[in-house]
Amino acid sequence: MQTLKSLVKTGLLYLILIIGSLSCTRNALTGKKQLTILPEAEIQSLASGQYKDFLKTHPLVAGQQNAQVAMVRRVGERITQAVNRYYAGKNMSSVLTGYKWEYNLVEDATVNAWCMPGGKIVVYTGLLPISMNENALAVVMGHEVSHALLQHGNQRMSGSMLQQFGGITLAVALSSKPAQTQNLFLQAYGIGSEVGVMLPFSRKHELEADRYGLIWAAMAGYDPSEALAFWDRMEKASGGNQVPDFLRTHPTDAVRKEKIKSYLPEALTYKGK
Repeated sequence: MQTLKSLVKTGLLYLILIIGSLSCTRNALTGKKQLTILPEAEIQSLASGQYKDFLKTHPLVAGQQNAQVAMVRRVGERITQAVNRYYAGKNMSSVLTGYKWEYNLVEDATVNAWCMPGGKIVVYTGLLPISMNENALAVVMGHEVSHALLQHGNQRMSGSMLQQFGGITLAVALSSKPAQTQNLFLQAYGIGSEVGVMLPFSRKHELEADRYGLIWAAMAGYDPSEALAFWDRMEKASGGNQVPDFLRTHPTDAVRKEKIKSYLPEALTYKGK
């Protein structure tokens, strides 16, 4: 009986590995293979609905004349214009099909910002006292946009679905277990009524998003070196806690700043492009 159980487990493992290998795609930005069993178009459609639901239940800072709203939208527009130029320069504009960029400022003391698939961006007012200036905000928003472009959330959700559903497609998951699929989406992208902190991606994903975020900020005409001062302020805001909630699964401040220093020369070559 034990042998039979072992064979079943081994068979399931091989099935998952086969499904996983067939579900690997190559990210246009990095050129690297990644696990994305979920079609990006489906993810963007789901994201659009979740974004609308989020905005219905979270107070927006309204008014075109509001200086903070204007800054968030100005930074967002410049960052996404930089992304569009970068992709166009590499003949990859088609990758951005379906992106409908939107930028909103939410009244919430949480230190948070995120970008959903398809370019749905939210910045929380709690982030602004720490970002302090437009350059730092551009670094943060560039970082969050990079998570979407690198499909980090899709990878997280694909991994969870592969584990929980055995690799079935999103369409089947939506029809058979909609509540579970929705929960996976909320967990993968850090969206919902109780987000609490900025979404903790893996250390590898965080550093990857840092690198490209600096490039977008530089291309948008901002100073990417402000990232170092921003992380100094984040460290101070954590109150000396070595493992604050915001940084769980994130690189340590020291590691992050060292990596940012190594990324800056590359980012600066894109300044104003």
